[in-house]
Amino acid sequence: MRLTDKTVVVTGASGIAAAGARRAAREGARVFVVSLEESDCRLLVDEIESEGGTAAGCAADLTDEQATSGAFAEAVDFLGGLDGLFAVAGGSGRRFGDGPAHEMSLDAWQKTFAINTHPMFLATHHALRVMKERGGSIVVVGSVLASSPVPSLFPTHAYAAAKGAANAYVTTLAAYYAKQGIRVNGITPGLVTTPMSARAASDADTVEYARRKQPLAAGFLEPEDIAAAAVFLLSEDAARITGQVIAVDGGWSVTEA
Repeated sequence: MRLTDKTVVVTGASGIAAAGARRAAREGARVFVVSLEESDCRLLVDEIESEGGTAAGCAADLTDEQATSGAFAEAVDFLGGLDGLFAVAGGSGRRFGDGPAHEMSLDAWQKTFAINTHPMFLATHHALRVMKERGGSIVVVGSVLASSPVPSLFPTHAYAAAKGAANAYVTTLAAYYAKQGIRVNGITPGLVTTPMSARAASDADTVEYARRKQPLAAGFLEPEDIAAAAVFLLSEDAARITGQVIAVDGGWSVTEA
């Protein structure tokens, strides 16, 4: 129960975000979920409440400034404050044309950056405005692909660059807000079983690569693996940790495949 009496906002309502919301609630936090689809929010909130947790949520386009502002106002009203933010929302840009830089259009670059960096910025922007009153903890989800690329399987240069920007953002936020008692850390997952990774999970070459590249998981990681690290960073167990980007990758970044 490391998050007893804590209040946490989670951006996203599936995959890693859903696992984080469930784990935070099981650890004693009151949770508010913000995601694009109302049905996803409702299902997750119902699941948390069925387990005895306290949760609410709302649908909002987290790339839209006004919508995000309204969602965070609702969250703070429900929670009565804000101690933690688990910023997960983002996604693949393949549908926009994300790929090798010499083939990608500017439109694909911009749209991939928008879905990955706008929610991160807007969520942290509103969280920080509340946390400045009493401190707090922010955990931003990036990707191992920002620092350990695999050209043959993931030539998605805009996505990798956006996640690299997330790592830099964590560092500079941590430096600026430490004196106000706000901790900011990042998690860079390897390949995780989520709706976003469904394409990769259906490709035999990628599945075999993950088996070799992530030996601690012998394949794809589970969302709960990332959630466990997030709860640690949100909790007082990590009270002296800030500005760190932790790879939860099953060994990806240190293993040849």
